[in-house]
Amino acid sequence: MRVSYSRVQDRPGGDLRPLRYGAARRCVNAAFALALWLSAGAAAADPLRVLAFGDSLTAGYGLPAADGFPARLEAALAAAGVAARVIDGGVSGDTTAGGLARLDWALAEDPDVVIVELGGNDGLRGLDPAATEANLDAILARLGAEGRAVLLTGMRAPPNLGPEYGAAFDGVFPALARRHGVAFYPFFLDGVAADPALNQPDGIHPNAAGVALVVERLLPHLLRAIERAAADGPPG
Repeated sequence: MRVSYSRVQDRPGGDLRPLRYGAARRCVNAAFALALWLSAGAAAADPLRVLAFGDSLTAGYGLPAADGFPARLEAALAAAGVAARVIDGGVSGDTTAGGLARLDWALAEDPDVVIVELGGNDGLRGLDPAATEANLDAILARLGAEGRAVLLTGMRAPPNLGPEYGAAFDGVFPALARRHGVAFYPFFLDGVAADPALNQPDGIHPNAAGVALVVERLLPHLLRAIERAAADGPPG
């Protein structure tokens, strides 16, 4: 069965475009905060460790590694002046329950910042939003207890599941962001969902141009999470 998301916003995709002033200023702030953090205790030779903890959207399904989300995000951070290594923690087909079950393994590289991108497969399978919320709540609680900075990304339910399910599912993510006080990007596929020019033939997974747009729009939110990491110091 092919599921299509409702179109969120019309905007042409393509390569990363120049950041506007506000986003550029956040890049400078994040780089400065990171420098302070490194001088306060982390080894200057070690890049910031960013874990992209998700499903096929972060795993770069159907794309060469160089065009996938981790590689494109790492390049964007470098262009913003942030020395970082983006760890690919994406597993295609993973649900929030699967993510919770493999959390110990995913944290083995001791990331400083974690992007939590899970829930899309829960929605595609019509799983109970309450279970999705409980799984993500447990993941965020664990990350918070360990002092790791977090960027939570939201997802939208497929429209064919109806407005009642959609409202319950879509509301899970902002509620969790408020509850745990984490940085939040409302929709991982903002500007990309339902645009044939930005997606692979399956209509669900972004192509290289779609990934570039995802990275461009997500980057300012990640920089805010990095600023929080710098303010709080390394996890431990």
